[in-house]
Amino acid sequence: MSKTFLITGVSSGLGRAFAQEALGAGHRVVGTVRAPERIAEFEALAPGRAIARLLDVTDEQAVTPLVDEVERTVGPIDVLISNAGYGLEGTVEESTMADLRRQFEVNVFGSVAVIKAVLPHMRRRRGGHIVTLSSMAGLTALPGVAFYGASKFAMEGIADSLAQEVAGFGIHVTSLALGSFRTDWAGRSMTRVPRSIPDYDALFDPIRAARQTKSGNQTGDPVRAARALLRVLDADNPPVHLVLGTDALRLVEEGRRRLGDDLAAWADVTASTDFPDGR
Repeated sequence: MSKTFLITGVSSGLGRAFAQEALGAGHRVVGTVRAPERIAEFEALAPGRAIARLLDVTDEQAVTPLVDEVERTVGPIDVLISNAGYGLEGTVEESTMADLRRQFEVNVFGSVAVIKAVLPHMRRRRGGHIVTLSSMAGLTALPGVAFYGASKFAMEGIADSLAQEVAGFGIHVTSLALGSFRTDWAGRSMTRVPRSIPDYDALFDPIRAARQTKSGNQTGDPVRAARALLRVLDADNPPVHLVLGTDALRLVEEGRRRLGDDLAAWADVTASTDFPDGR
């Protein structure tokens, strides 16, 4: 059955791949872009079914009117893919508070604003699927991307809570924890904090160099990720958390083992903080 998708950030990368695969499957896609010249380019993908709208997700006052307009003029939104976002690379000490605020403005506040705009419509219809884009860095901490990872940890938590809140309305929520995919995320789309503290050279310089070398040669295929998402959207019991990419699976499992080791090693200290009588 044909569905109406709203996908933020369809100009390139995974957002474009999600849109193209959904269109190829016969669905209708409303895709948001930030530049007027991108409108005709996107709509040419499937005239009449690829519909572009201008939106900066950080413009909170514009989000709800746009969603309401899409519901009114295009049709009920069956699937939201909150894809718009960017990566920030830098150590915590070298990154600024402005870097942190901007990262959360886009990756968290912008994503939540779109989700909140769509929710009333889905709730009234008692159905829909909300997909948020997370990262392996949102399930296990990685050095050099702390602010980015923090924004994705936040979205993982929001998605998990939201899934429990809206399950009774027939609304599904899925958070995609992505590994390294062959997009511009680690290239021109990455914001890199200038280096300023030599003490971090030994740790961080190899990380930055490896990421730049790997850009364009990642193991993840955006088209295959989009096809995997379409399978999830068709599932009767879709996952709340889905890891995509073997590198992500390996790193997340390693992170879970480290957490498990800490829990086991300090279990007696954990239990020591309860009142002795259990009340």
